[in-house]
Amino acid sequence: MTDGKSTDQSNGDGTKEPDAQPAQAPLIDAISIRSAALIVLASIATLYFIDWAQPVLLPLVVAVLISYALDPLVSLLDRVRIPRPLGAAIIMASLIGIIAAAGAPLKQEAMAMLDKVPVAIQEFQRKEARSRDTEESIMEKAQTAAKQIEETAAEDQQDAIANQPGVTPVRVVDKPMDIQAYVIKGSPAALILISQFLSVLLLVYFLLAVGSLYRRKVVRISGPSFGRMRKAARIMDDLHHQIRRFLFVMVIGALFVGILTWLAFLGLGVEQAALWGVVAGVASGVPYLGPFLVFIGTGVAGFIQFGALDNAIIIAGTSLLITSIQGNLLTPWLTSYISSLNAVAIFIGLLFWGWLWGPIGLIVATPILMITKSLCDHVVNLRAIGELLGK
Repeated sequence: MTDGKSTDQSNGDGTKEPDAQPAQAPLIDAISIRSAALIVLASIATLYFIDWAQPVLLPLVVAVLISYALDPLVSLLDRVRIPRPLGAAIIMASLIGIIAAAGAPLKQEAMAMLDKVPVAIQEFQRKEARSRDTEESIMEKAQTAAKQIEETAAEDQQDAIANQPGVTPVRVVDKPMDIQAYVIKGSPAALILISQFLSVLLLVYFLLAVGSLYRRKVVRISGPSFGRMRKAARIMDDLHHQIRRFLFVMVIGALFVGILTWLAFLGLGVEQAALWGVVAGVASGVPYLGPFLVFIGTGVAGFIQFGALDNAIIIAGTSLLITSIQGNLLTPWLTSYISSLNAVAIFIGLLFWGWLWGPIGLIVATPILMITKSLCDHVVNLRAIGELLGK
């Protein structure tokens, strides 16, 4: 017998089943879909803002990275009683002077290499014409005859039209290139580039002059509790050391690639060896893409200079060997004591920042990923992202 008010049901063994609980899955699914939608919208808005604010964000990021690279030199001058503003001015003036002094001979080598490109192309076409069989095939003769027939028919048609009364012959004249209009059209982009370059120089100077002022301010405003201030100080110190060590590794790698490429190309008799050393050193700061472009460029340069495929392969292979030693042995050894990124994260970061900011984005992509990983490792809610970025 069961009571009419009872809601329990008996099983076959005499036990009773508990009351059925209402399902919560639809509510959880609704909350998950709403959260995912908000994350997607926030990501799209962030991408749009980064792209829209590129003229401001790009000089700021580049200036911060350069200031981190030059800060040890200014700090060294500060220890010998030279004020930071004066020390920053000395370092900046010295850097600009070195770049200007090295730019003149490198420019001459670049112009000399560019002057040889048309001559090499003509020589290649001449060799190809000599190696081609002089006897034409039946199809080539048929194509030549058809072309001559078409030209003759076109000339007869033009003569017939010109002989008709009241018809004025028309001649199509190609308009020569207007250099002035080309310069005027490209002047806004040049002005933007110059203004961004000056902005970077001024930002670097101010960041070097103030030193650790903004780090102290970040720690101060992270309060009021002492624990939060200590955590902010730990994050800022770790971020500071991570960036400095990473930039140190990049500088050492660039010097290794540049000097070794220069010496190897001198031994192989490659012209403009110093220029290729500088290009290879700078390109080594862009993982994967930089060494690949140098590999292609040195192979083409070797073929242009020597006119033989085996010499081009040797020169390109030498460049690839040097960058492989730097990327697979030197850089991993130097970065063994700092947090590292996995190859997939670096490649995706290169695609993302190269898409947003172009060539400069390829250079700053890896430092930005390093900063992001360092921040995520110290924030509990973001440690999953840091784990995805790390090895």
